[in-house]
Amino acid sequence: MRYKGAIVWLTGIISALCLFFLSFTWKANAVREDAIAYATSKDGKLDPAKKTRYIDSLWKQPVYLGFTLQDVTTYALHKGLDLEGGFSAVLEVSPVEILRALSGKSNDPNFEKALENASKLQATSTKPFNEIFFEEFAKVAPNQRLATIFANSINRDKLNSGSTDAQVKKVVNSEIDGAVDRVYKIIQARIDKFGVANPNIQRLPGTNRIQVELPGVDNPERARKLLAGAAKLEFVEVAEINEWGQGLNTLGEYLAAESKANKATVATATTSTDTTKGGLASQLSAPKAAKKDTAKADTTAGAALTKLFLPLDNQGRNWGVMRKDTARVNELFRRPEVKMMFPSNLTFVWYAKGIPSTTGDEIIQLEAIKKTENQPAPLEGDVIVDATNDYDQNQRPEVTMVMNGTGARIWKNLTAASIGKRVAIVLDNYVYSAPVINGEIPNGRSSISGSFTVEEAKDLANVLKAGKLPAPTRIVEDAFIGPSLGQEAINQGYLSMAVGLILVIVFMIGYYGNPGWMANAALLFNVFFIAGVLVQMQSALTLPGIAGVVLTLGMAVDANVLINERIREELHRGVGLLDAVRLGYDKALSAILDGNVTTFLIGVILIIFGSGSVKGFGVTLCIGLITSVFTAVFVSHVLVDWMVQRKIAAGKEKEVTFETFISKDLFKGMNFDFIGKRKYSYWFSWSLIAVGIVVLIAQGGFNLGVDFKGGRSYVVEFTKPVDATNIKEALKDDFEEKGVEVKTFNGPTKMKVTTSYLVEDESATANQKVRTALEKGLQQFADAKPVVVSESKVGATIADDILTQSFVSIGYALIAIFIYILIRFRKWQYSLGSIIALIHDTLVVLGMVGIVRIFGLDLEVDQIFIAAILTVIGYSINDTVVVFDRIREEIGLNADLSDKELIIKTINTSINHTMSRTVMTATTVFLVVSVLLFFGGEILRGFSFAMFIGVVFGAYSSIFVAAPIVIDLGTGKKKAVAPAANPSK
Repeated sequence: MRYKGAIVWLTGIISALCLFFLSFTWKANAVREDAIAYATSKDGKLDPAKKTRYIDSLWKQPVYLGFTLQDVTTYALHKGLDLEGGFSAVLEVSPVEILRALSGKSNDPNFEKALENASKLQATSTKPFNEIFFEEFAKVAPNQRLATIFANSINRDKLNSGSTDAQVKKVVNSEIDGAVDRVYKIIQARIDKFGVANPNIQRLPGTNRIQVELPGVDNPERARKLLAGAAKLEFVEVAEINEWGQGLNTLGEYLAAESKANKATVATATTSTDTTKGGLASQLSAPKAAKKDTAKADTTAGAALTKLFLPLDNQGRNWGVMRKDTARVNELFRRPEVKMMFPSNLTFVWYAKGIPSTTGDEIIQLEAIKKTENQPAPLEGDVIVDATNDYDQNQRPEVTMVMNGTGARIWKNLTAASIGKRVAIVLDNYVYSAPVINGEIPNGRSSISGSFTVEEAKDLANVLKAGKLPAPTRIVEDAFIGPSLGQEAINQGYLSMAVGLILVIVFMIGYYGNPGWMANAALLFNVFFIAGVLVQMQSALTLPGIAGVVLTLGMAVDANVLINERIREELHRGVGLLDAVRLGYDKALSAILDGNVTTFLIGVILIIFGSGSVKGFGVTLCIGLITSVFTAVFVSHVLVDWMVQRKIAAGKEKEVTFETFISKDLFKGMNFDFIGKRKYSYWFSWSLIAVGIVVLIAQGGFNLGVDFKGGRSYVVEFTKPVDATNIKEALKDDFEEKGVEVKTFNGPTKMKVTTSYLVEDESATANQKVRTALEKGLQQFADAKPVVVSESKVGATIADDILTQSFVSIGYALIAIFIYILIRFRKWQYSLGSIIALIHDTLVVLGMVGIVRIFGLDLEVDQIFIAAILTVIGYSINDTVVVFDRIREEIGLNADLSDKELIIKTINTSINHTMSRTVMTATTVFLVVSVLLFFGGEILRGFSFAMFIGVVFGAYSSIFVAAPIVIDLGTGKKKAVAPAANPSK
């Protein structure tokens, strides 16, 4: 084998890297377990706040090989929400309100009509709203320029009455994009303060939408309020230290007394402290110090104060707190006795940006502002006309801010009264800057300068613009998964993976003997590499992702089957063992690469067009395909060579046969006339498809999931079995007869309730109203103690978009495969035959959904089901490529497909020669898909069923549809070419 040493070294390096990155997962889990143990009382109750404080205390501290806990958590393998539990949402920034603001709230009837038309068209269009608006405005007012609407005081520095439509569009598009970016950063800042580990926030390309995933969140209503609340920008005078310093000294005395009291409690052998009722000292003391009791108690007020509060300058004018202690300080300032120590007109707020410390943690500066919690600020952000970052006369970054007339008057009075003082710029109760007022500002135009970096100046300008352009957000899709449902998904996923792996291992050994052990070793390397690469890419492992791993196991073995079957053929021809191994790997390579490239294209399409767990499946599938090719083609080659050379050295060469008593005579001498029977297969296929279509029409179509039709879905858990029909009847009146479906979910004690009640209403009050209606209807089953463990909502607009994207993704998949097959096989007949076979497989799977519904299996067609359809397409073309590859090998690339007698004979021979490989590859994938169907749980039921049917009919169509169609599409434009002599036949 060539490059054997290099492959061994590369495998070793990849293994070491995977082991290194996977070790972060081990450490992160260990710290999480320690946190749970620390926060769990003797009676087994977990205190989430105590767990969070434990993790916060280590967040910026080195815990593993010099890496902080934050780094360790970042590099650990992340679980998706369907495994971890938590809350996810898709927020849409309303471009309508932004356009209204940019127009100066114009009442122009043409403007209003264009907005109205665009709003209606958006529901069925994939174009951005602003593009639709521009098109509609041109239709409504073909002779009116956009400048008549948007050239106003709001945009006076960018547009004027002579601006062209192209210039106006550029400004409007830029402002909308900027508004979405601001919302993104505001939400990011809010979530950073929310205390969620490993949140995922991303803009969805080509849309005004932002996707947010918050693992571990158990209060969906709080999360919704956090995400959907409007940004609040305020300008408030800062209280200097001379106004509240005495209160800080008093606080130091208070902390010293607390510390002394806590010390006395420890000395009397009280080993636990009630952190909910008393004792800041218990929160400030590290557990180890409390246990060992080796540190001498420092009872001076100053020392007690500086254990928690850190002076940021020598004069003690500015104070900060380590990030890990901010939660403790918040709790401290909420105490009534502490509030009384400070002036009643002050509120303490944190700076948004931390200061790096020498310990690796961050120091967060604390600021006192002259405003009570519920008191309005003297000036708010709605007076901002514009804000830009620029450079001052000394070429230092600065921010220029312009206010409207009302704001300019208030700002003049505020700055006149605050000369030499600081005014804090506060967004969502976090300080972003507190510049000193150097003089009265009479015209509303201000320059903020200081030690800014360019990036900081941009950020501050964006913060100020949050007041200029209010960008209301609405949650168009959300989902909440409780921790119990997440753990159930983990158990089902890992069980599926374990059973699938065992079945494949047993199958390979039973069919190939000792070489099967080598294939299995390569398979284990593959699983290890997939996990390692997932961690290195910081990808989240979802339940469909686990399904992708399980599916990859079967498809990885496909490559080994192709190789082993080729080696068997060479051995049957009398080729020596080492040469047979070399030829087997060489001849199988083209089919392996072609098959995996086509499936990889499907994975890429899933990543581009999918979202959430579907995208996770696509990522896992692509990673698995790459590692599968490496382990099957290179790692297994090294292992097989090692095994063969050992046998040759021991004189036991004849023992290596690549077959067992099971496989020895299986398919041997097979000579079936597949092409001659193609008309029967055509009739069978299209009859089955026709029956499926008729059944679906009779049933009223597919049972679409919530993500395709919009609505709300809940998973309800009961303590005893309940009847789905009774629950449906109980909920009908409460949902005002708007449509409700109830079906079992992973057993008789769980029910999935789906309703279209208030589907068009995407307000927060609608969520609560539907939830209240659900709980009211479930009161009839109070004895079964119903608990909502999961809920999700998809708005009607985004449901249309998801459905459209699904059809588009299937279309792109077929086009990509057509082009690839055309490039590789140089005949359009191969490409078109492949596409017809793939359409056949897709229609059969869809038709079977209706047929099995007759027998009681009611499957939802959702995003995960479409992912399965795409995977079926990828698998089916993989199988087809194996047959086409042998046909190409038999007749060459330039054969005349019109010479049907020759082509029929050649294709029949090729199909018979590849029958063993076709059946074996289908069997391995069929085994793992069967495991998913029976052990994967309700979430993967539709996916598993589609794959189950798809694998069977994918293998069938490769033989009985794709290959025969190549003959029936023959054109005869080339001269007949006799088949080249091939020594391998």
